[in-house]
Amino acid sequence: MNTLVGAGFILATGQMEPRLFDLDLQLIADAALMIIAVFALFLIASKMLFNPVRDMMQKRQDKIKGELDSAARDMEDAAKLKADYESKIKNIDKEAEAILSEARKKALANENRIIAEAKEEAARIIERAGTEAELEKKKAADDVKREMIVIASMMAGKVVNSSIDAAVRDSLIDETLKEIGESTWLS
Repeated sequence: MNTLVGAGFILATGQMEPRLFDLDLQLIADAALMIIAVFALFLIASKMLFNPVRDMMQKRQDKIKGELDSAARDMEDAAKLKADYESKIKNIDKEAEAILSEARKKALANENRIIAEAKEEAARIIERAGTEAELEKKKAADDVKREMIVIASMMAGKVVNSSIDAAVRDSLIDETLKEIGESTWLS
């Protein structure tokens, strides 16, 4: 039997048949088994390696997307807060101006009230001083009248004692009092 080593297979008849691309059944069977084994390894690797990696990548992608969405929401919230704070700052200026204006009005009202009270107090003091001066003036006038009466009585007593009787003396005192009284009481 002749054996041919190399590219062809040995046939039992001992003759070599021409083969297309040197393919025979054993080579095709081995190739098919190899393809099935590679496919099986691919499925096993896919289940054990590729799917967990895909899941990990999907989770990572979802996490990144969630963080980006969260960041976008935070940016929107920050923009809203910024707008709110800016409007509040503008309103604070207006409120501060209103508060200052109100404080000025109250201060002016207090000032006017204090001035009015001071004027009223000054008027009362002046009135009281005038009343006291009038009372002092009347008191002084009464004291002067009393002094004049005492002096007139003494003079009349001396005059009467020296030359006049009691009836004349009483008439002189009455006349003196009338004369002194009218001019003194009027001034």
